Amino acid sequence: MHSSRATWIFRLVMVFLGLLLLAESGMAAHIGTQSLVPKSRTRRLTENRHARKRMRQLAHSRGSANRHARGRRSRYHERFYTSSFAQDLTDGDVTTGEDPVVRQAAIAALGNMNGTVVAIDPLSGRILTMVNQRLALSSGAQPCSTIKLSVALAALSEGIVTKDTEVRIGRRSEINLTQALAHSNNAYFEELGRRLGFEKVSYYAHQCGLGELAGRKIPGERLGAYPTAAIPLSQGGVGKMCSYGEGISMTPLQLGALVSAISNGGTLFYLQHPTTPEAIASFQPMVKRRLDIGQEIPQIVDGMAAAVTYGTARRLGINFSEESILGKTGTCSHAGTRFGWFASYANTKAGRIVTVVFLQGGRPTFGPKAAEVSGRFYRSLYDHNFFAANGTPASPVSAP
Repeated sequence: MHSSRATWIFRLVMVFLGLLLLAESGMAAHIGTQSLVPKSRTRRLTENRHARKRMRQLAHSRGSANRHARGRRSRYHERFYTSSFAQDLTDGDVTTGEDPVVRQAAIAALGNMNGTVVAIDPLSGRILTMVNQRLALSSGAQPCSTIKLSVALAALSEGIVTKDTEVRIGRRSEINLTQALAHSNNAYFEELGRRLGFEKVSYYAHQCGLGELAGRKIPGERLGAYPTAAIPLSQGGVGKMCSYGEGISMTPLQLGALVSAISNGGTLFYLQHPTTPEAIASFQPMVKRRLDIGQEIPQIVDGMAAAVTYGTARRLGINFSEESILGKTGTCSHAGTRFGWFASYANTKAGRIVTVVFLQGGRPTFGPKAAEVSGRFYRSLYDHNFFAANGTPASPVSAP
């Protein structure tokens, strides 16, 4: 009996062990099978219509961003082949009849910048100094944004705008003449140019002295250029001519004569640069013509003052802020050379002086830099009591 009971217990234990072994092998087989079947083969991911639309938008925005990024990078690929600095700028200058204080101030302010400084008495047209006369008397360069002065006078004279007229320059942006001159807004002046048309733009530019010699019997003076028709639309048409001066070549003397007329109330003088004792002794101002801009000048000078106070010429204030200065900057480039212009006049109790700074070169050259040079020039004049000691010029007479 005992032996049969022991046999039964032994068989029961063996059965239990067998079942246990079978359970473990099944679990192992189950785990191994799951690990060999990748989920990606048994499940397919799908996108709904909204997700597909969103993905297309993101792809488009990335493409646009890449295109804009490429566009931004391409703006800085312009190469310049002219140096912004030069030596011996005054070699060959004829200085016999120049004001020595004004000349020294101009030379010191210009330093080694590749450019010229021309200072003019606006009540007589006499050139007080002309530093780097080779460049000052050359055929000139693109006027860049300084052309906006003659365009503003044209638009005001034609009644297209007043200084307070808001002109739309974008979907949600409007500005007036004072703001446009202060910040040298191209879109504003392109719109004025389109409203005026080439014929009127050209007429007023020639009245202001472009396209003709500014001086009277100044040896070596060369003529700028003004086109007989608007430049092609592919190059910006009349709008680009009125914002950047595209297609136009202007000399420092032409710009100086124009700003002198704005400064003195509308008299366009022949500029004179007496260089002999006889010419100095017999000097008399000579009027080229009188511009009917008496009502327009008060509307334009606010923008010229604003340019110096808070606009593109505010770097002038780094060096000089004692007297009121009104002016206009210009920056552009052509054929590997960058141009920087600043034309201005000091409006002081003792009198006025017009200054044109023209720089050429590479990246260090631009309009605000020319304004900074002018600030140094006015600073030196002020420190030498020029504005307090300056005498009254002779009365102008008409040219024969």
